Amino acid sequence: MTGSLTASQTFDASHRRVVIIAARFNATLVDQLIDGARQAWVTHGGDPSRLLVERVPGAFELPLAAKMFAASGEVEAVVALGCVIRGDTPHFDYVAGECARGLMDAGLVTGVPVIFGVLTTETQAQAEERADVARMNKGRESMEAALEMIQLLAPPPKGPHTPARNISRKSAKQTTRKPKGKR
Repeated sequence: MTGSLTASQTFDASHRRVVIIAARFNATLVDQLIDGARQAWVTHGGDPSRLLVERVPGAFELPLAAKMFAASGEVEAVVALGCVIRGDTPHFDYVAGECARGLMDAGLVTGVPVIFGVLTTETQAQAEERADVARMNKGRESMEAALEMIQLLAPPPKGPHTPARNISRKSAKQTTRKPKGKR
């Protein structure tokens, strides 16, 4: 997959509240992801002063910070940015897997979009390609994914000619059912 997933879409970021949580580990690459996310924010009308950027030590710490911000009620989406490059030990598998699971859990538990913008690559060269602001920048794609999810989850406008959605945030959170039959 190359390029921005939402290249033909526009979003209104002008009144949105988003936080970027970024790992300090592999900072040179993560800083490029942040630059791409900021560019997307501004391209879609976001005020740079309304975009919060917070740093954590590494990718393993992203889920806790993401959950805290998502649960705060202060933001409409969390963009988690980091970079984990495979080495010669299984450390990559633990960090990348738990980071992904934790970020997904944070979004599911809070109902707030938590976007996985963590590069998980085999090599430094792959990471550089995916972080490059002039190429495949995954920070930009992550911000656009956050704006798209905010738009999708926003309550539909009310009006006589507006079709109602059949699902709300509240009902989306209530997905567990008791089994039928014996109790």
